[in-house]
Amino acid sequence: MRTKSTGRKKINIVTLGCSKNVYDSEVLMGQLEANGKEVVHEDRGDIVVINTCGFIDNAKEESINTILDFVEAKKRGEVEQVFVTGCLSERYKPDLIREIPDVDQYFGTRDLPLLLKHLGADYRQELVGERLTTTPRHYAYLKIAEGCDRPCSFCAIPLMRGKNVSTPIENLVIEAEKLAKKGVKELILIAQDLTYYGLDIYKKRALGDLLLRLVTVEGIEWIRLHYAFPTGFPEDVLEIIKNEPKVCNYIDIPLQHINSDILKAMKRGTSHEKTNALLDKFRFMLPDMAIRTTLIVGFPGETEERFQELKEWVRTQRFDRLGCFTYSHEENTTAYVLEDDVPQEVKEARVEEIMELQSQISWEKNQERIGKVYRCIFDRKEGNYFIGRTEFDSPDVDNTVLVEATDQVYIPIGEFADVLITSAEEFDLYGTLV
Repeated sequence: MRTKSTGRKKINIVTLGCSKNVYDSEVLMGQLEANGKEVVHEDRGDIVVINTCGFIDNAKEESINTILDFVEAKKRGEVEQVFVTGCLSERYKPDLIREIPDVDQYFGTRDLPLLLKHLGADYRQELVGERLTTTPRHYAYLKIAEGCDRPCSFCAIPLMRGKNVSTPIENLVIEAEKLAKKGVKELILIAQDLTYYGLDIYKKRALGDLLLRLVTVEGIEWIRLHYAFPTGFPEDVLEIIKNEPKVCNYIDIPLQHINSDILKAMKRGTSHEKTNALLDKFRFMLPDMAIRTTLIVGFPGETEERFQELKEWVRTQRFDRLGCFTYSHEENTTAYVLEDDVPQEVKEARVEEIMELQSQISWEKNQERIGKVYRCIFDRKEGNYFIGRTEFDSPDVDNTVLVEATDQVYIPIGEFADVLITSAEEFDLYGTLV
């Protein structure tokens, strides 16, 4: 058993879940460092803070298992204190206190000042844009809003994150400038819903206004859009993507389904016809845009016929990037009153069908890239390859570009280089420097 430290305590932040959680952990770490605390990310520490996810069953299970692992480490004397924050803690705090009482304290998603106090630190309001990034030095997430006002029947995010609160443009520009000075070249804009940005503080959709300010930040070369809700998508953003070289020809727009009855039950505010009209508009204005989407299969009422409609739609739309998830029956959501009538094994089989189809589409699209030259940013070196991305690819979820490292080929991490694509697989492109 390790004896308790009598010196300076090291605080280990463990992040689970999505990029919004990554951002929140970085803000927490920045506050702790400004208070003179020694802080690490997913490393050994005397004190552990677990930033949890509570979105779907798999994420909740991972969060609970992580908490239990660190509670056991605490019992063995390997850590002194365990704190839990984030979405799972926000949503299930009473249950967690009852079921896992050995955690020192639970905090919700809006309890940062209180969490800092328990860690012996003060919340410093003046630290606008200050955070310790955990991503590679050359890219960073920029969270432009917190919470969500959408009524999606399957989603528990508003229960955990609250109503939409947009961050003022001036603050986001300051944050972007600070990131650029640290070497960040790519900003990945995130929120529960980029489309809604600005409605609460500017009384209009202001994503376009924000982009026009961010493109003026010196040092930022790519700006990427994640998580744009389809209903009410601001068309001026398409013009900005078309005209501003810094804004990547890329959109992450979770469409979830295509059957109109399912979309109505999901409370998505759209239909099969409206969704297709939006995609047609995207492709008319931006023929080269990479469209990434996510789908949910197994929602209550998804018959085999409705699933086949979804599958045929995926086949005809030929998305550049696609993720697919099984429906998770979440308590306190409006869909919870519906019968969860699609068996789990059917849900999982449908995911496999969609992803097998998408794999073939991705392979075919990647074959079309052979012989073309793309500007790529390089994230890391693995084995004998430098790993990069085109503007059509976001970190961790999309295609990679692999360039073999030889005595004659060296690419600095975080730098851009032009690559001629020489071969391709389903999710990887291979090439040589131009």
